[in-house]
Amino acid sequence: MAGRILNRNCLKIKLKDLALLSASGCKITIRKQSALAAVPLSDFEIQHKTPLVKKTSPIPVAQYGGRHQVTMLPGSGIGPELMNYVQEVFKYSGAPVDFQVVDIDPKSDQANELEDAIISIKRNGVGIKGNIETRSESTGVRSRNVAIRNELDLFVNVLHCQSYPGVPAKQKDIDIMVIRQNTEGEYAMLEHESVSGVVESMKVVTQENSERVARWAFEFAKKNDRKKVTTIHKANIMKLSDGLFLEINRKIAKEYPEIEHNDMIIDNCCMQLVSKPHQFDVMIMTNLYGTIVSNVVCGLVGGAGLLSGRNYGDHYAIFEPGTRNTGTAIAGKNIANPVAMLNASVDMLEHLGHKAHANLIKSAIRKTICEDKVHTPDLGGTNKSTEVVQRIIDHILEADVRVW
Repeated sequence: MAGRILNRNCLKIKLKDLALLSASGCKITIRKQSALAAVPLSDFEIQHKTPLVKKTSPIPVAQYGGRHQVTMLPGSGIGPELMNYVQEVFKYSGAPVDFQVVDIDPKSDQANELEDAIISIKRNGVGIKGNIETRSESTGVRSRNVAIRNELDLFVNVLHCQSYPGVPAKQKDIDIMVIRQNTEGEYAMLEHESVSGVVESMKVVTQENSERVARWAFEFAKKNDRKKVTTIHKANIMKLSDGLFLEINRKIAKEYPEIEHNDMIIDNCCMQLVSKPHQFDVMIMTNLYGTIVSNVVCGLVGGAGLLSGRNYGDHYAIFEPGTRNTGTAIAGKNIANPVAMLNASVDMLEHLGHKAHANLIKSAIRKTICEDKVHTPDLGGTNKSTEVVQRIIDHILEADVRVW
């Protein structure tokens, strides 16, 4: 044989077979992975690249001298300015956290920035992020937000919808936990045009992921003394997909007889939320319904600028504003409400075990919002973003017990 090129992505050969080929006089060239990486993927390959359940092994979490390294993804719109406020508040509270900032340009379709962000979060174990806008409508460009959740297997999203006394709101004394499956459903990103003018989008519900999020929700309810779990679905129409999700929730519920379980169709759920929200305690649902319900409940207590969201997997966690809005229209105007992002940073500190620092900042936020009523325009006030942050810092500095 004059020569043969063996592409290791196309052919797997054992070392002993290579030795035999070499001894017979064959010229063997193994191409490096970097050369193969230059081959572009088709739109189909990009959409089907990520398995629905990622099995990953954790990397040791970065912690140096008692300080945690955390990945910060500023995102788009108001994200960068809100992240500056987080760093400022952490400086005055003495929170033992250092940020590794990774910027992702919403105007760019390149994947290297997204890969850098994922590698950073894997190394640090924890991230805090603003919403990353995906401007391209090309099927070859994945949503960065969805891609991060899928790649890190952040299978559950948690939103604690709790009223702030003193904040103008549609409803009062609300305390609801919204728990959503975070990586599949309509967000599986599996779409294709079967024939011209006919697009099919696959809603994926798997037994494994449904069981994981259901058990997570019931365990959360048990540990936090919650009395009731409501499963939100549309199984009357989507009998197989939502039917499977509902069936698994009912099965898991039987293992927790001390917790009441019921279910509700999504359209009725939205009506019940705006009319009788106090009937809900813990709500569990698939991905798209979670997007809808999260925005509804945030609207009930004062809007998008107050509540934080938590994304958890087996190994990693990311914290962000609860409604995942970019706020592009108000970026740079010094009127964005910083509370949602600051609450996300409080959740992050609690997750890292820095309870005292978390409580210090949380208390300063509540005094600013509830007692001083220093409110940005979204809450009916006239204060600037920087004025809210400064008042929070003032309360931190005035605290009787300082944490260092």
